[in-house]
Amino acid sequence: MSDMKRVTENAGETARTERIAANLAELRSRISAACERHARSPDDVTIVAVTKTYPASDVRILAGLGIGDVGENRDQEAAGKAAECGDLPLRWHFVGQLQTNKARSVARYADVVHSVDRTRLVRTLGSRVRTENREIGCLVQVNLDPDSEVGELGTRGGVDPRDAMGLADEIVAEPGLSLGGVMAVAPRGEDPGASFARLRSTAAAIRERYPQATVVSAGMTGDMEAAIGQGATHIRVGTALLGARDANVG
Repeated sequence: MSDMKRVTENAGETARTERIAANLAELRSRISAACERHARSPDDVTIVAVTKTYPASDVRILAGLGIGDVGENRDQEAAGKAAECGDLPLRWHFVGQLQTNKARSVARYADVVHSVDRTRLVRTLGSRVRTENREIGCLVQVNLDPDSEVGELGTRGGVDPRDAMGLADEIVAEPGLSLGGVMAVAPRGEDPGASFARLRSTAAAIRERYPQATVVSAGMTGDMEAAIGQGATHIRVGTALLGARDANVG
């Protein structure tokens, strides 16, 4: 590599680090303001940096800035990135819809799976985790759209709120899995505060039976304040940290 090319690459890395650092500072300011409005501590809200479509170099920048939780939507991308960043002290969150045929791969690197929404997935994931001699935290994904039909792998995924407790029971009973709490995505076109209020109710019911299930994963770049107002402990943020994704990327 020529000296000029090296200088150019270093300058690009520095600029990228400065941009992400500025975005992180702005994000933390938003979190602090939302927490102040709702008499909460910012320390109670964990940022899960969703790095879908972004390179491992961005993960390294985030880790250097103090981010310890990284989320991915797709197994193929997540597996490679987790391996490339295996030297970093990170917790890997799988936040996308998980097909059972990907459970073996996810069991190798994920620390938390946010999208557990059916019995078959609980059993398959538990089996794969035991094979890997690991333990994974699981969140019950709750479907907050009362007008949607919950299928094997729906557009958003999630279990009907009435069935969330039963799925939590199954996670607790499955060796290798631990119940962490709940996750949801606010339906399009509805006030996110009202949506997340329904999640809060489901989370409270599960926590009453399982006090360890304290995680409420809710809120993204556009609706994190509403989620924090309804008790979110983990927000899943990509755009606010890393910038808008290419419109041609899924």
